[in-house]
Amino acid sequence: MPAIFSRPFRSHGVKASYADFILSILRANPSLRDTKSYLASFGHHQPERTKPSDLLDISTILPPTGQQEKESPKLTTEPLKTSPVISSILNPIYRRTALVKLQGPFTDKQLDSIARGMVFLEKLGLVSVMVIEHDKLARGDEGERATIIEETMRVVSVLEAHGAKARPVLGTVVRLGPMPRDREDPAAHDVPPPEAHVFPTDLVPIRSSLRAGEIPVLPPFALDSFCRSVRIDANDVIAALPPDPHADYSEDINLVPLRLMIINREGGVPSYARSGYPHLLINLSSEYDFIRDTFEPSWLKERPSALSNLRLARTCLSYMPPASSAIMVSHRSSSSLIANLITNKPAVSSSLPHALLQGNRKLAPETPTLIRRGQSIQVVRSLAHVNRAKLTHLLETSFGRTLDVAPFYERLEKYLDFVIVAGDYVGAAIVTNEPGPDQCSPPISYLDKFAVLPSHQGDGTVDFLWVALHDETYGLGHPFSVNPNGGKEGKGEGRDLVWRSRADNKVNRWYFDRSSGHMRMGSWVLFWCDAEKRLKQEESQRADSGLSYVESWEAGRLEQWADVVTTIPSAWK
Repeated sequence: MPAIFSRPFRSHGVKASYADFILSILRANPSLRDTKSYLASFGHHQPERTKPSDLLDISTILPPTGQQEKESPKLTTEPLKTSPVISSILNPIYRRTALVKLQGPFTDKQLDSIARGMVFLEKLGLVSVMVIEHDKLARGDEGERATIIEETMRVVSVLEAHGAKARPVLGTVVRLGPMPRDREDPAAHDVPPPEAHVFPTDLVPIRSSLRAGEIPVLPPFALDSFCRSVRIDANDVIAALPPDPHADYSEDINLVPLRLMIINREGGVPSYARSGYPHLLINLSSEYDFIRDTFEPSWLKERPSALSNLRLARTCLSYMPPASSAIMVSHRSSSSLIANLITNKPAVSSSLPHALLQGNRKLAPETPTLIRRGQSIQVVRSLAHVNRAKLTHLLETSFGRTLDVAPFYERLEKYLDFVIVAGDYVGAAIVTNEPGPDQCSPPISYLDKFAVLPSHQGDGTVDFLWVALHDETYGLGHPFSVNPNGGKEGKGEGRDLVWRSRADNKVNRWYFDRSSGHMRMGSWVLFWCDAEKRLKQEESQRADSGLSYVESWEAGRLEQWADVVTTIPSAWK
């Protein structure tokens, strides 16, 4: 990722911690897909007018071949080397913008850590538009305005002390009240419109600051109907910034926000499934109402702004590009912002087995919560309610093969248990009830297909889909399986989930992490996930002795599964 190190810190008087910076990148451990996605957004972009073919055609200055050999025997056809300066002009780092809510007040040490993270992000191509909040300053306090401005200038000073350029934008940028067009028909929006708005001319100071390479820092001020500058909630200021239909582009910076970052003292949104520890990943399209309704009143003491920040994320992401995400993070975890920028993933995958999540050292009260617009999730139990054309397109596009349509759907007519559909068939998990090896054996819960469109592999859909699959099969019976996906909502007994994958499938590494075990069968690998409720009951009965290597109820099941799975016909032509 050479673009990352192409610019030094601006302040020569600051001993910038390159070691911390590099370690933060390495800890992110980005996959090849993560790296490609990052470079697509922040990598080198070559302006159209400077295509190499338009700059210089060597054939126009070299003599004919024969004459070249006589007159210039030492001339070679090696590519011309371009100076680093010219390369940086022809291939600029394409910068994106982030909206940042700085929910203080913070101590000098805390603010120092946050500022360092902001400077690191800028080096990676993400320029912040920061809005200050002061939770401990009540509305209407004496000296309120002076205190807010002083806090704004303090943030600017700390950023500059770390080598960044920062500009305080003390004039009012936003106006109170919804946008005039939103007042006329508020019901036309799936998400309530912001309580403040901006006009294109209001954004001139922010655009000017960004183009000058400066981080704009805004106090939470707005113009009321009498053109007075008043303090409002920082959430209203931030929510008013994304919906800018006149947002323009320059050659090296995209002014449409790509990230929303909420940096506070609380951390992420607490989850009922993690005993109040934060959610790892939130799918707003299917989980927002459920999270709000199951929020424990006792959590308000430690995380009083969790729901209001979640509402802010929902508002902003409804206007931001589909690939955008929001992160709620404690000042203690500011380095995780780098990992989030590069991978656009949570600190730990939410689709990992709960036993691994519960013992993971990365999970703490201040673990960040990643929030995405996400996809709706629905569980369909009848093939009559499945859109076969869309499902076929999904499977063929995802696997890159041609489906043998007639026999595939004939098989599903006999054995289908359910289909989990993400969004408008951007992803699906098909589970069947396969007959056991004999009449006395219970049916086998078999994952027939798990598919996500390539365009959605990396936007959280895979994890959202697998979590729903967990809730409907091997996770049933646990309180953390009570999710609003239209399925059983945690009621019932969990069942072992079995599936097979070709031995050379690149996805197997992902399956290894999520399965209870696997067994090689020639050119295939058999995977399974044990019913979690049964495992927990078995462990509790044995107290400290733990489970043996092979329990009595496990004896022979692998052979039975293998016998059944190997007879399932291929779905492809």
